Amino acid sequence: MLTAQDRAIVKSTVPLLESGGEGLITHFYRMMLSEYPQVRSLFNPANQASGDQPRALANGVLMYARHIDQLDQLGDLVARIINKHVALQILPEHYPIVGSCLLRAIEEVLGSDIATPQVLSAWGAAYNQLADILIGAEAAIYDEKAAAPGGWRGGREFKLAAKIQESAEITSFYFRPVDQQPILDFAPGQYIGLKLMIDGEEVRRNYSLSALAQVGRYRISVKREKGGVVSNFLHDRLNVGDTLELFPPAGDFTLANSEKPLVLISGGVGITPTLAMLEAALATKRPIHFIHCARNADVHAFRTWIDELADQHPQLKRFYCYDEQGESADHVGLLTEEVLAQWLPQERDLDAYFLGPKGFMGAVKRHLKALGVPEQQSRYEFFGPAAELK
Repeated sequence: MLTAQDRAIVKSTVPLLESGGEGLITHFYRMMLSEYPQVRSLFNPANQASGDQPRALANGVLMYARHIDQLDQLGDLVARIINKHVALQILPEHYPIVGSCLLRAIEEVLGSDIATPQVLSAWGAAYNQLADILIGAEAAIYDEKAAAPGGWRGGREFKLAAKIQESAEITSFYFRPVDQQPILDFAPGQYIGLKLMIDGEEVRRNYSLSALAQVGRYRISVKREKGGVVSNFLHDRLNVGDTLELFPPAGDFTLANSEKPLVLISGGVGITPTLAMLEAALATKRPIHFIHCARNADVHAFRTWIDELADQHPQLKRFYCYDEQGESADHVGLLTEEVLAQWLPQERDLDAYFLGPKGFMGAVKRHLKALGVPEQQSRYEFFGPAAELK
């Protein structure tokens, strides 16, 4: 039970988390992943190496401590965490491992003068409160997805039905259920979890669903990342007919019902969730502006398909921006505020969704705000751990 004294103690640690939270969390991850191999599959080593995962968790812990007595002030942070957990199938038995390692990290990094028994007790109570909230919310989603038409719980075997190269870097993978039973529908923009065995090690990853769930199949479209264990395995070693486990679709970055003009802006492989959004939006009459940025035509995936849709649907306008010179680009160079101003609808009361590299998204967010798009109608998501867009 979290008492008023516990809340006061947790809030008193906020200055320590502001100055040293990332170091504390880095120590936490190092300890947990070395001592508890059963949770390693839930974490992407690349995000650990880059520091993105420790920064994201440190920010989350800091936000929780700041708002320990007003959890409603956390906004959509809790929903994002829950959806990421559901896509990776985080279970109640994982939480005690995280909790014990977090308390040990607090004690070992801050030292006994600061991490007194009272501080550790308060943080233990605070963690248990958060764990109970997350476990309860996740259990409700697991139940809901299991009960829905075509739904299931945990892993379900799927077979790779097709593998199609979309560009020099991106390949699409089409999966059908081995049991040939219906599959769960999903909201455009959601992602799906994959469970793979690579060289004897279990790994789990989330990938955006890049097409609506038609004729009993799911599609993901994956960029080959330099040094990426999973992306290179999918590109080089997963063959048609191979099976793997998929977890039910999840994610709260979804296309909302609206009649406002829709703007979809993507950079690189950030195009993938916008494709399902585009498919769904074309079934309505709302104007759509599809803006994609890529290095060059060789790495630009799905261009032919989008061009064909634009020919068939007058409501759809598409614009392409390449970093490198190319005759088929509408603009060469960065997507500046001036260029974006020309490509947006005249009516700025619109819904904008954007994804891509962090620097790209930061620039798009600034441009949209400067051009008069309401901030609450400017939506984005990170493929990896969430971060702050400057």
